[in-house]
Order: sequence, then structure tokens, then C-alpha cells
Amino acid sequence: MIIGICGKSGCGKSTLANQIIELTDNKAIHLDIDKVGHRVLLLPEVQEELVSSFGESVVKENTVDRKKLGEIVFDSRNEMNKLSDITWKYMQIEIDNFLNLNKDKIIILDWILLPISKYFDMCDIKILLDIPYEIRKQRAMKRDNISEEAFDLREKGSIEFDESAFDYVIKANDKEIVKRLVKSL
Repeated sequence: MIIGICGKSGCGKSTLANQIIELTDNKAIHLDIDKVGHRVLLLPEVQEELVSSFGESVVKENTVDRKKLGEIVFDSRNEMNKLSDITWKYMQIEIDNFLNLNKDKIIILDWILLPISKYFDMCDIKILLDIPYEIRKQRAMKRDNISEEAFDLREKGSIEFDESAFDYVIKANDKEIVKRLVKSL
């Protein structure tokens, strides 16, 4: 079984995934696809493509300056698409490997962009966390140590969700709601 969890920055995707893992007695395994994206930024071939597309300022000493890259891509859908085109092929390899290695488990895929990927249709259960903006902003600012302006820039680059594409839409990350959800699995 594959469970897809979606929602904007700071909505609690990873928290929900961890609650599901706990409530299933660790029969579930979680892949945070954002972290896959961060890992592929370490690949030399990805860094070369980033420099070619966005300039030398985004890579320093074999490390991608994610803050600088974010300033570029969160402000423009076109630039975000360029970043996705560069990283996606490498991310797919890692995601596919994870899925193949964990076929015998409940797999939780957590990613804001899941609905616009091939993996969304693979999900047996699709969950959208639709948490209010102010709550998400405070969580993300604390978690990521970012300013309100940086959060707003991230929010501006975010996608909108079609609630009808999801099996569950959760408006508050309430442990009792999660327990009922897990019992229905």
C-alpha cells in the first residue's frame, strides 16, 4: 500500500507520516521526497547543470546554496520548472529504488508536488493537509529558521491543490483524526 501525503510548507506532512508509522506499529516506512531533492543536489552532474542554468552563485565549494537557489526559483514558475527539469530524473531513480526495496511495507510518500508527479496515481490513499496559513507560517519559520518574507516567497511558489483529487482532506492535525484514518487502512 502507498499513502500519499500532500500539503503546503509547514502543514505537518512529516508529523502525520510519523503518527501513521507509530499507529501501525512501525509497519509503515516514510519517504520525504523534499529530502530526496536535497540529496540529488549533492551530485556533481546536478551541480554542473545548476551552474549552467542559474549561474555560478548557486554552487560554492561543491555545495548548492539552497537559499540563493530558493530566491531564484520561488519567485518564478519558469525558474522552478528549470530546477525540476534538472533534478527530477535523478529524484525518480531514488524514489523508484525506495519503492522497489520496500514493496512489502506500507509506504508513505510525503511531498508538496506529489499531485503533479507520476507517483500520485500510484497512491492507494491520498491525504491533503489543508492547515491555515498562519499556523503553517509559524511552524515553517521556526523549523527552517527563516523570515516571514522567506516563507511568503516559498508560499508564492507553491502549487494549489484540487481537494476532490484526495481521499481525505484534514484541516487540523488532530491525533484522534489520524487514529481513525489508520484504523480505516
